Amino acid sequence: MKQSPPSPSALRVAELPQNTKTPFNLRPDAPRLKEIAEALDLLGLRKLSFVGDVSAEGSADWRLTAKLGATVVQPCAVTLEPVTTRIDVPVTRLFQSDYSEIEAPEVEMPDDETLEPIPTWIDPDSIMLEALDLNLPLYPRAAGAELGEVVVTEPGVTPLRDEDARPFAGLAALKDQLKPSTDDTED
Repeated sequence: MKQSPPSPSALRVAELPQNTKTPFNLRPDAPRLKEIAEALDLLGLRKLSFVGDVSAEGSADWRLTAKLGATVVQPCAVTLEPVTTRIDVPVTRLFQSDYSEIEAPEVEMPDDETLEPIPTWIDPDSIMLEALDLNLPLYPRAAGAELGEVVVTEPGVTPLRDEDARPFAGLAALKDQLKPSTDDTED
């Protein structure tokens, strides 16, 4: 029984040519852009392209090299106004035949985060979505938006402000108090 591809752009690894690159060019249409925007909680996704190729790397590994381009609209982290951001980033994945995951309670991240085990299908569409999600600004800000100070306390209690919580805020004043004044010196 032949397995169906995860997306129309998916490439079956067993059918990829060893001696030539296999190009791909993904430019989702408007309904797909809307679907992606909803999945990533974006206000809008105006443009999205993922262009690159998959090529053999050595005798048993595969490399995907591409460029992700997108124009995203997100809510400002402070004012919730729409913020438009352009994303243009290179994307690389190396699918290794001898990839092994370390199974331990605590594992350090590998130095090369582009390494993955060889799957049955290399799916540029899912890699495009992952790369877009990873490259979205975490806290987009509209021009001039600043985070103000919130002061909350019980009635009758002096509120503790951000400035009061800084350990070295009063150090300069204390240093000035410890200096002998020039008026108190004896002749």
